[in-house]
Amino acid sequence: MTDLAPSALRPQHPVPRSLSGLVDDLKLDLRGDAGDLQLTGVSLSSRSVLPGDLFVGVPGTFGHGAAYAAAARDAGAVAVLTDEAGAVLAADCGLPLIVTDDVRAALGAVAGWVHLSAENPATLFAVTGTNGKTSVVYLLFAILTQLGVTAGLTSTAERRIGAVSVTSTLTTPEATELHALLARMREADVGAVGVEVSAQAISRHRVDGLVFDVAAFTNLSHDHLDDYGSMENYYVSKLNLFQPGRARRGVVTVDSAWGRRVAAESIIPVTTLTNQPCGASTDDAARTGADWRMTVLDSDARYTEFLLEGPAGRRLQTRVPLIGWFMAANAALAIVMLVESGIDLDAIDQVLTRDGGITAYVPGRAELISGERGPLVYIDYGHSPDAFLNTLAAIRASTTGRIIMVFGADGDRDKTKRADMGAIAARGADAVVITDFHPRFEDPALIRATLMAAAKIAAPGGELYEVPNPAAAFRRALALAGAGDVVLYAGPGHETYQEVAGVKIPYSAREDARAALQEAGWL
Repeated sequence: MTDLAPSALRPQHPVPRSLSGLVDDLKLDLRGDAGDLQLTGVSLSSRSVLPGDLFVGVPGTFGHGAAYAAAARDAGAVAVLTDEAGAVLAADCGLPLIVTDDVRAALGAVAGWVHLSAENPATLFAVTGTNGKTSVVYLLFAILTQLGVTAGLTSTAERRIGAVSVTSTLTTPEATELHALLARMREADVGAVGVEVSAQAISRHRVDGLVFDVAAFTNLSHDHLDDYGSMENYYVSKLNLFQPGRARRGVVTVDSAWGRRVAAESIIPVTTLTNQPCGASTDDAARTGADWRMTVLDSDARYTEFLLEGPAGRRLQTRVPLIGWFMAANAALAIVMLVESGIDLDAIDQVLTRDGGITAYVPGRAELISGERGPLVYIDYGHSPDAFLNTLAAIRASTTGRIIMVFGADGDRDKTKRADMGAIAARGADAVVITDFHPRFEDPALIRATLMAAAKIAAPGGELYEVPNPAAAFRRALALAGAGDVVLYAGPGHETYQEVAGVKIPYSAREDARAALQEAGWL
């Protein structure tokens, strides 16, 4: 498979740590002589090994990583961490072997020890939930920067240290990469880090070895049932973040039954937040029961203004340069997280007032890329029914024109959400253009057929188009729009490729949409 992503960020001046010390401190099973060997990193891939690394061989779908132990040795690895099956495969590589029953379960503690993660002084923020994780992480980064704090983040879109960034390959990096990233951030004197934490990251031990100062829950809706089988299992994976050993405090949005369950079942102290869209009816019982309340005051196609009220009469009024009540909810969540970490609300209020609001840029999340002329064009990463519903409602509330929506559905991912996506798009938009979006190893025509069938049932006689090629699909949508209309291109967001049959073909929806706008004379 073609890999378009650049290398992970690692410490530039790693502190050597003794292999014998790792084995003794973590009580690991060492086979071979540690001698005076020193470790300076940990790597899951033989292709990314640097001299001084501990190479980790894990079982995979198509083979065992330990089969590459000799290649890792040739690249400079000084020892191997693996399981019993891997120990057999790596037996002839000549390196000391650390053997454990569950490599992934041990990996967080090992990487944390090698990179001295327990000594990292940065405040750590974790954000989990179905939708909004990336936005909250970027809003945290923006507000921290406005406060004068050197900040870092790791998200679906990128890993960032101040102005330095690399593209992400996973929503949450593997434990090896995450601990190395935090060590690199320590070198840059980063004071606070926002980490987007997926359900898979919790289930698959990617955040092991870290204790977050504040963990937040956004929401839970239909997604990832291909991995978890049921919403209950999906929920439990998220709940596992809210326990001692993973986080010290929690902030939970309680607008849904799932959020109220997290607040009730969390084992760590939790602060709650509820949100009210502009003009929505007030559920006084729900809102007075929450510690913090966000109310949308005003919104248009380019910003959302809101009021945040909390305990002891604390309040803050500001705006975020993003569309939709849910973006105000994400901003409110970020602010409450900062307050829970010990930052004074008045200090936040002062810098936001000074700057005219939160100066955030969230790549590919309801990102407005059009200019002053012609239709408004938003590129969005949303690819779940709930994301479609909220984004379409926000656009509808801010425009009197037509909404033309372009989207597809992932191949080899949760198939049970596709019908809902097609139906919601057909009901919420005036015209729908269905295209291909990461078909992977599935037949893209069958994916499109499912979406089209659901759209036709939801909106009989609706304006529906099927255009397989994404670039052509966007141009069809743009041709249907005029000044005052809106084109929503949902799915690709920040991504710079389309995955087809195991190949990542370069494609940026943002860049292609800008090119199409120029072709049409709108930019």
